[in-house]
Amino acid sequence: MKKRKNLILLGGAIIIILLIALPISFLISGTEIIIIKNDNDYQSDIVANYQIYTPVIPDNLEFAGEKVPLDTYYVYEAVDRELLTNMYWHSNLIQMIKRTWRFFPIIEPILAEEGVPDDFKYLALIESSFTNVVSPAGAAGFWQFMKGTGQQFNLEVSGDVDERFHLEKATYAACKYLKNLNKMFGSWTLASAAYNMGQGALKRQMNAQKQDNYWDLHLNSETSRYVSRILALKLIIESPVNFGLRLRYSDLYQPTPTEKIAVDTSINSLVDFALLHNSNYRILKEFNPWLRSTSLANRSGKTYYIELPKEGYTSRAMQLSNLENQNAIYKLDTISN
Repeated sequence: MKKRKNLILLGGAIIIILLIALPISFLISGTEIIIIKNDNDYQSDIVANYQIYTPVIPDNLEFAGEKVPLDTYYVYEAVDRELLTNMYWHSNLIQMIKRTWRFFPIIEPILAEEGVPDDFKYLALIESSFTNVVSPAGAAGFWQFMKGTGQQFNLEVSGDVDERFHLEKATYAACKYLKNLNKMFGSWTLASAAYNMGQGALKRQMNAQKQDNYWDLHLNSETSRYVSRILALKLIIESPVNFGLRLRYSDLYQPTPTEKIAVDTSINSLVDFALLHNSNYRILKEFNPWLRSTSLANRSGKTYYIELPKEGYTSRAMQLSNLENQNAIYKLDTISN
């Protein structure tokens, strides 16, 4: 009995010695596990391996061809704030970058066709993050049109149809609205501010403060940050690698080729319509968010175009098949020294 007890004690001692002798770094299932002994080691590890950088703002910056006065300290700090906010809000920023690959190709040619500066694609991005959201005030879609403004620019808003959620039509409407605002204020920068806060409210502030430059106006918090937010996303998305973002082309949300089906009659069931065209209701709603009901009343015989993905293109593999190099880093060539 005594001998057995001694053996147990000896075995325990050997185990303790082995545990003490284990190296700080060891392998479990091929994965290196790092053991931190104490707070000092932990702090040293943070200093060595985790570093946070402040973004570099270029010396010259323009919005829609208009110079941004970065030599004014509060303008510089406004842009710096939005760069920091977006640069380190990783989950939101990465999702927005992924969505731009799908939706910029729809927006960009319309802006060019309408003579609106390309920078305004970022206005839609900050308005909605390229999601079909509805604001507490009732603004809807990528371009966040209020109902009355949307109807003013020929967007149909009814129980069955809300074209504020139709990306192409809403983009054309936004272009017309922005051109009107630019003509009214003589500046694309002021036009963007008016788009956000309303033309009447902006006029009142300009008159009250006797200023006609956006950067010299004291406006509400959202509008004061508005153009700086656009600029921050423009800088990051035009050169993501400069801001520590290494996304592969295969990480981006791919555009989906679609077919347009002309409809000039009422549809009693959009579920049945989708099934009839070898699709389903979920996909139909994904590609046609402007259809707001389960049916479509069309007493006037107006022609609508319902989009559905081409055969096979709900497959991610099919979507990626058009990429020449799926694992290449997105916009790696834009990195600057």
